[in-house]
Amino acid sequence: MSEGKDLLQVLWSGADVLRGKMDANEYKTYLLGLVFYKYLSDSYLAKVYDLIEDGAPDSLEEAQRVYEEVMDSEDAEDLLEEIKKSKYYTLDPDMTYVSILDTVKNNTFNREKLQAAFNRIEESDELFNGLFADVDLYSNRLGTGDQKQSATIAEVIRVLGDVDIIHTEGDVLGNAYEYLIGQFASETGKKAGEFYTPHGPAQILCRIAMSGQEGKKGLQVYDPCMGSGSLMLSCRNYSKEPDYIKYYGQELMPSTYNLARMNMFLHGVLPENQHLRNADTLDADWPTDEETEFDVVTMNPPYSAKWSAAEGFKQDERFMDYGGKLAPKSKADYAFLLHGFYHLKHTGTMAIVLPHGVLFRGAAEKTIRETLLNNGSIYAVIGLPSNMFYNTSIPTCIIVLKKHRERRDVLFIDASKLYEKEKKQNIMREEHIDRVLELYIDRKIVDKVAYLASFDDIKENDYNLNIPRYVDTSEEEPEVDIRQLSASIKETDREIKAGNAKLLEMFGELTFADPETKEAVEELINVFREV
Repeated sequence: MSEGKDLLQVLWSGADVLRGKMDANEYKTYLLGLVFYKYLSDSYLAKVYDLIEDGAPDSLEEAQRVYEEVMDSEDAEDLLEEIKKSKYYTLDPDMTYVSILDTVKNNTFNREKLQAAFNRIEESDELFNGLFADVDLYSNRLGTGDQKQSATIAEVIRVLGDVDIIHTEGDVLGNAYEYLIGQFASETGKKAGEFYTPHGPAQILCRIAMSGQEGKKGLQVYDPCMGSGSLMLSCRNYSKEPDYIKYYGQELMPSTYNLARMNMFLHGVLPENQHLRNADTLDADWPTDEETEFDVVTMNPPYSAKWSAAEGFKQDERFMDYGGKLAPKSKADYAFLLHGFYHLKHTGTMAIVLPHGVLFRGAAEKTIRETLLNNGSIYAVIGLPSNMFYNTSIPTCIIVLKKHRERRDVLFIDASKLYEKEKKQNIMREEHIDRVLELYIDRKIVDKVAYLASFDDIKENDYNLNIPRYVDTSEEEPEVDIRQLSASIKETDREIKAGNAKLLEMFGELTFADPETKEAVEELINVFREV
C-alpha cells in the first residue's frame, strides 16, 4: 500500500475509532503516537532483516519470524549492538507492532506490553525521552473501565495494521502524517494555532526564506515557535540538498514538541540533524552555544501573546539595540520577531507571520519598527487574505527581514484577494502562491497589487507600514455620461406614465359589491392620476 491515498484512508479510519470518545485535540495524540510507534517498530524489523538476510523482507511477518529466530541464538547480543548503532533503540520480539497486533487478533491484547514498548524506546536514547508521555493508555477518555479502554486501543492498533510502512517511501509517510496534522488542526479550530500553519502561508514563508539558498549544502533552518515542525520541514521541498539540512526548533507546549519530534522522524530526518528543544523562547535565549545564527528563520508565533517585558530584557542582546524599548507586555509580537532576527545569518532570510497591528501601532512598537527600517532590515511586507488560520479570522501579514542591506526600500504586496473560499476557511491555491512569489522576486510596482516604497516614502508616512498607504486597491468610479443619463431618465419616466395609464384603464373596468369598496378604489385611482 504505497499509494498516499490508501495510506490516508487507513489513517483516517484510525481516527474514526476515537472520534466521538474525545475531541480532536485529544485523540490526535493517540492516533499520531500509535502511527509513530508503528513506524519505529516496522522500520526496526526491516533493519533487523536487512542485517541478517542482506535485503528487504517481503512482509513484516517474515521479518518478525527471522528476528525471533536470531534472538533465540547466540548471535542475539551482536545483533542488538549493531542495530542500536543505527536505530538508537531496541525492541524485544514481543514489543513489536507485529507481535502486539497478533495479540489483538487473538483477543489476548495487554496494554502493559504496549506500555513496555513505549518505555523501552523512550529509555533507549535521550533522543526519545518522553516521546510517548501524552499517549495515556489508561485514560478514562478511552472508555469507562479496563475492558473498554483496552478495546479502544486494540481497535486502533487493528486498523493501523493495514498501513504498510516498509513499502512506503519516507516522504509519502511524512506527508500523510502532515495531512493528518492539518485535518486535526481543522477540527480543533482555535486550539490548533499552537501547532499548525496552513498550507498557503506555509509555502509562501518557506519559498521566500529559501529563495537564493536552494543549492546550499548543510543549510541550517531555525523556528523558535516550531509547533509540529511543519514550517521547517516544508523548507525541504525547496532544497536541492534536503538530506543535509539541519533543523533547530523550540516549542513551549510539551505535547506539540513531541509531535514535532515524531514529524521529523517520519520525514526521514536523521537524528544528528534534529536539534529540538521544549522551552519558552522569549524567557531564555536559545541556542546560545555553537550554532547561534541560521540561514533560514521561519516563524508563526502566537499572535499578540502576553510576556513579562521585564526590565532585565533591556540588557538582553536580542532586544537591546532598539531605542531602549521592549515589546509591550500585552503584545509580544515584536519580541518574537526580534528573537528570530537576532539568530539570522547576515546572508540569510527570515519570514514571519504576524497580525497587521505590528505595521502601524505606536509607542514602543513604533520605536522598534523605526529602528528596523532605519537599518534596512525590513525587506518586504505581504498582506495575506483574512480567515486563513484556524485560530483567528483576522487578516495577517508576512514580514520578510534581511541583515546588512545597502538599500532601505520595502516591497509591499497586497495578496488579500488571492484565495478561494472552502468550508470555514479561505484557501490559497498553488496559482495564488506562485503569484505572490512572482511579485516578490520581480520587486516592481504593479498597479493595485505591489509597490516598492523608497525609504523617503516610508519616512513621509511616519514609519507606518500599513499596506493600503502604499498599495492603492481602490477602484475609480466610472465616468457618467450626462446626456445618456438624461435620456435614460426620460425613457423611464415615459414607461412609468404608460404603465399608470394602463392601470387606470383596468381600474375603470372594475365592478363593486358595496359602496365602501368603490370609494376606497376611487381614492387609489386619484393617487395614480396625480402621479
